[in-house]
Amino acid sequence: MRPSFTLGIEEEYQTVDPESRDLRSHIATEMLAKGRLRLEERVKAEMHQSVVEVGTRVCRNIEAAREDLYDLRRNMVRLAEEHGLLLVAGATHPFADWRVQEIYPDDRYKRVVEDLQLVARANLIFGLHVHVGIEDREAAIRIMNSMRYFLPHILALSTNSPFWLGMETGYKSYRAKVFENFPRTNLPDSFASYSEFENYVNLLIKTNTIDNAKKIWWDVRPHPFFNTVEVRICDIPLRAEESIAIAALIQATAAKLYKLHEANVDFRQYSRALLMENKFRAVRYGLDGKLIDFGKETEVAERDLIREYLAFVDDVLDELGSRAAVEELHNILERGSGADRQLAVFRQTGSLRAVVDYMAAETRAGL
Repeated sequence: MRPSFTLGIEEEYQTVDPESRDLRSHIATEMLAKGRLRLEERVKAEMHQSVVEVGTRVCRNIEAAREDLYDLRRNMVRLAEEHGLLLVAGATHPFADWRVQEIYPDDRYKRVVEDLQLVARANLIFGLHVHVGIEDREAAIRIMNSMRYFLPHILALSTNSPFWLGMETGYKSYRAKVFENFPRTNLPDSFASYSEFENYVNLLIKTNTIDNAKKIWWDVRPHPFFNTVEVRICDIPLRAEESIAIAALIQATAAKLYKLHEANVDFRQYSRALLMENKFRAVRYGLDGKLIDFGKETEVAERDLIREYLAFVDDVLDELGSRAAVEELHNILERGSGADRQLAVFRQTGSLRAVVDYMAAETRAGL
């Protein structure tokens, strides 16, 4: 049965004090309660109280996802303003200190902090997660295996976390470096079948390593409770239109890989060890770096590789109705990712507070 390729998009936002421009742990109380009243299950708390997560409904195509995501961002911007806060889309805050952030009072988060201690407390990061509906679990594993190759490219487009604790880190996605301190993160190995994946999960549960498969935090995973492949590698981009473009690319990649498999052509598999080299380059240099073309055994400029990648998925865009959304990626290649633009503002002003102001303005752009 052909997958539905439905979409679900989750974004994590910062709640920022407009005076100090620092994170404010405010979300736990009335803002979250009000958000739930207005948006029901589409808004939820995260582990740190200065993080708020929204998730779209299951969307049949990218236009429905755009409508839903823009509605969520608009509502959250308004809610934040009503509570004297700014809503900011950035994968790290430029200077906030995780040591003074409050943890949301919830048993699940208490357990994570108990298990992971300082690593959990320091995990003050904000991501974009994209679900693609793939109902057949065997197809989901095949698509996940092949999709790993493209994840560094997708990450490079989304990079939006160049600062940490008031320092320029030298990385375009410092969020990725913070998150890899968690166990069961980064790119997964490939799996021969869904049952091999299930055996892995069951072994971890049986040995009291995890209590359920949601504690597998890989960059891509078959979702344990929904019939989706979930891509988790991305920084949250500054603009809603950038999130939509990246979600459209992820959906198109899944559709293209499925189409190849239907024609008995499989995308070549590379080892995790090789793919992790490309991930490091994407994390460090973003769009300005070179990634390895493993087929040709040579380095290629990331922007050139992304143009090749867009040509690779081009033949599925019209049936998905996502050509216009994917076109936006050319604008990201031109103007740079969120990380590039944050750094440009910092170079011009020398002020991290000015960077936060810029991020807040971009978060509202186009809504």
